[in-house]
Amino acid sequence: MSCKSCSTEKDGQPRGCKNNGTCGTDSCNKLTVFDWLANMSLPQGQEMFQGVEVRFKNGRKQYYKNTENLTLSIGDVVATQAQSGHDIGMVTLTGELVKIQMKRKKVDINNEEEVMKIYRKASQRDIDVWSEARDREEPMKVKARQFAIDLKLQMKISDIEFQGDASKATFYYTAEERVDFRELIKLFAKEFRTRIEMKQVGFRQEASRLGGIGSCGRELCCSTWLTDFRSVSTSAARYQQLSLNPLKLAGQCGKLKCCLNYELDAYLDALKDFPKTDTKLYTEKGTAICQKTDIFKGFMWFAYEGEWMNWHKLTTEQAKEIIELNKNKQKVASLEEYAADLVEEVKADYENVVGQDSLTRFDSPKRKNKRRNKRGRQKSKGNPNQAGQQTSQQQPNKSKKRPKNRPSKPKNNNAK
Repeated sequence: MSCKSCSTEKDGQPRGCKNNGTCGTDSCNKLTVFDWLANMSLPQGQEMFQGVEVRFKNGRKQYYKNTENLTLSIGDVVATQAQSGHDIGMVTLTGELVKIQMKRKKVDINNEEEVMKIYRKASQRDIDVWSEARDREEPMKVKARQFAIDLKLQMKISDIEFQGDASKATFYYTAEERVDFRELIKLFAKEFRTRIEMKQVGFRQEASRLGGIGSCGRELCCSTWLTDFRSVSTSAARYQQLSLNPLKLAGQCGKLKCCLNYELDAYLDALKDFPKTDTKLYTEKGTAICQKTDIFKGFMWFAYEGEWMNWHKLTTEQAKEIIELNKNKQKVASLEEYAADLVEEVKADYENVVGQDSLTRFDSPKRKNKRRNKRGRQKSKGNPNQAGQQTSQQQPNKSKKRPKNRPSKPKNNNAK
């Protein structure tokens, strides 16, 4: 099940989801859910819950009231009530699960201002008008960005969303400061001939709309499965002993990465067994301060004041024992006594990973004759006479035969 943009091309190559998992007319949306109560019948005397969850472009979801008692199922395209006109969306959830979701998000179904109505199932004409409006969004975004650049506004237009009846266009933008876009709205209304609404979104929402590849090599969490953005602080990096480098901790949105919160609970649970890092250990040799902790192995490294280069490795139990003694106004002799228990002899153990015999053709030692020749050459550099004697002594029996291929020298008959 996939939308047109996610289907395969004629040659069989995947086309890819061009909407980054937030399609409006498909089942590959990251907000798509499974109704696990669909096959269960309601108890006798209980009516079907009238609340319906409807999804629009870019993962925007709203809750509506089915006052007409329409038979709706997941995937139906419906025309919903809007502030002016109507909007077109897709049903994503019905029944008792909608009741649970509305209760969790504190949405009252009896509040008419917050929960609007569903008019009807969308007709073919409604769908045609809606699709034509969706096709106009991309070229409009290019022109809108050019208008903002011409007016020298410090803002970025990230996306445009048309209402289902094409009577209103919502421009989503990001900006670090407050922007006066009154002149920009006049240009938009004159150029696009429709009602304009400007809506500011955060940098994380923009990254989830655009998508991309993170530093881990996978698609961004916010554009694939993450639906809510929780606050991330630098304390999460400190607890995990990460370097406070903004270039490494920041994501494509420029904010701290959401994945810093994924393993934070595991680190906090592990740190409960550790003494505080600012606690000092008092010994007869001097005062020791914590320099480093290994959360998973349960080790701590301490160094004496003035001897910052010499670290002593202790376990959490040993550190707690020393702290208890210090509370009773007792001092241990030194940290070396505790650290000596953790010293292990490291033996070099080389295994034959290749699976061959102990001696291979690569392990054969070099011949001693070559070493002797090298020594002789080094000595010959210092005393040429000795070099000549050595060569004459080493090669007394060598024959002076010429090679077969070398021509012999002609005899000189005139020589006496």
